[in-house]
Amino acid sequence: MTGALVWLRDDLRLADNPALCAAIDHGGPVTVAYVLDDESPGIRPIGAASRWWLHHSLAALDAELRERGSRLVLRRGAAAKVIDTLIADTGADAVFWNRRYGKAERDLDAGIKSALTDAGTAAHSFAANLLWEPWTVLTGQGEPYKVFTPFWRAAQAMPEPRHPLPMPRDLPTPARVASDDLDDWALLPTRPDWAGGLRDVWEPGERGAHLRLEHFVTGALEDYDHRDEPAMEATSALSPHLRWGEVSPYQVWHRLHERLEPEQQKHTSAFLRQLAWREFNWNEYFHCEDIATVNVRREFDAFPWREPDEHEIDRWRRGDTGFDLVDAGMRELWRTGAVHNRVRLAAGSFLVKNLLVDWRVGERWFWDTLVDADPANNPANWQWVAGSGFDAAPFFRVFNPDRQLERFDPHREYVHRWVPSDELRPEPMVDLRETRQRALDAYDRMRRS
Repeated sequence: MTGALVWLRDDLRLADNPALCAAIDHGGPVTVAYVLDDESPGIRPIGAASRWWLHHSLAALDAELRERGSRLVLRRGAAAKVIDTLIADTGADAVFWNRRYGKAERDLDAGIKSALTDAGTAAHSFAANLLWEPWTVLTGQGEPYKVFTPFWRAAQAMPEPRHPLPMPRDLPTPARVASDDLDDWALLPTRPDWAGGLRDVWEPGERGAHLRLEHFVTGALEDYDHRDEPAMEATSALSPHLRWGEVSPYQVWHRLHERLEPEQQKHTSAFLRQLAWREFNWNEYFHCEDIATVNVRREFDAFPWREPDEHEIDRWRRGDTGFDLVDAGMRELWRTGAVHNRVRLAAGSFLVKNLLVDWRVGERWFWDTLVDADPANNPANWQWVAGSGFDAAPFFRVFNPDRQLERFDPHREYVHRWVPSDELRPEPMVDLRETRQRALDAYDRMRRS
């Protein structure tokens, strides 16, 4: 028996899926599989909010496949062993997947490809989830760009990203093999079920991704000048869909370019720059494998973080600091699995600089609570806030949450959405001026050391 096995990872879509298209072209039965791998060395287990999203995204993908005469096969375990088993079960003579870019993932995929090739099974990988793979945008010296603007300039000089591949109308019948029951993976919270807010806000899956994209392109894009105002619906809300590959950056790129009427060029260019920031973070992750645990700028290894005060950290997590913008953002995060980017910066700066808590504490909390937490953007953005990453904010740039509130939510519409006006508020847990100076003094001690 011959046929193809498609191994999905962070590419849970049918349209613009190069691995799937190549598998169809290969001929014979096509089995589409997802492997939940939280066992292989170096693969970071996903957080709780991501598990919720993954459950619903897999269910949506299975429904899409069944409409086209196929289905999604689920298996759990170390990927190398599971892929071997799937090949034996399906009789596939070729395996297709879309590339990943973390070192642990690359090493795992390379090992599997080598073993398959030695065993006489073809293995093919494709570019699908980044516009510019990390080894394609380099300085004249062959080094990665460590500053965003030159990276973006170099990326824009590259050939235009390819056009998206079409959605397959029908799929070859898959091999008859056993599949895990999605419910048995226990990805959803039950005791308690804290995901009500996520259900209210999000529709995981390819359909939900394209509804978001169309809503943004045909509506919210007009207000993109107001993207820093958290009360406005002026952002794309595409980040979790991109994180799970329910929509590809190629689809987003070309859909935005279809809207390049003269009055929209400024907004489109500004949004594409944000899309490129995502690529820049993946570039950083590719070249700095331990980005979630190790300072990219190693001089920060000497930074004198305070000993963690769990009570203070818990107040930050709960949104009970006494600073309204921070508290609104942390409550939005807990309720919806997302938080407006401007507020993320304020909340992150408050933890790292006003409380002098190691950025890795915040990164781990966001990893567990964000539906868009991925292994590149989440730690890279925390290192940006801390000043320890590529093109990071200078450490002396401390976001004052009260001034940020005055500037970006002057009528407190966003704050009152998450912090009721009649709520008895705690006293601010720190003095902003004193803790800012404490942070600057700590930075000076690091520099002197």
